[in-house]
Amino acid sequence: MLRDRFQDQLKQSMHARDEIATSTIRLILAAMQDRDIALRSKGSWDGISEDDILSMLQSMIKQRRESIKMYEVGKRFDLVEREAAEIRIIETFLPSQLSEEEVRAAIDASIAATGAAGVKDMGKVIADMKTRYTGQIDFGKASGLVKDRLMAAAG
Repeated sequence: MLRDRFQDQLKQSMHARDEIATSTIRLILAAMQDRDIALRSKGSWDGISEDDILSMLQSMIKQRRESIKMYEVGKRFDLVEREAAEIRIIETFLPSQLSEEEVRAAIDASIAATGAAGVKDMGKVIADMKTRYTGQIDFGKASGLVKDRLMAAAG
């Protein structure tokens, strides 16, 4: 379970005096706790699911990639390296990413499963993929591929 891995890795990073890993894992735990609290206010006491945690981790990586672009423009290479280090740490908690060929096969499978016929069905395809491949696909990139595939199918 990811929650246990976070705690174990936090202990290890603290013992190793790895400041970046410790602070990154603490950020993950804080973000997870915020989401857990939000769910409790809606009556769910179980906390966020594993899939939601994976989605949260992907969002954290996406935020850091955007920050890297801004820091590069601002010539803050010290911050670029820190963000890149945080990405590497967060990625250790994600399942291995699908190759581009595997992503294309997943897109085709989800299109077939949902019966998508055009771009208007893109949301259904992405939703289906998220239930099957959370944490294994960068959905920001995959959405463009889904759109291209649906446009080709409709055209």
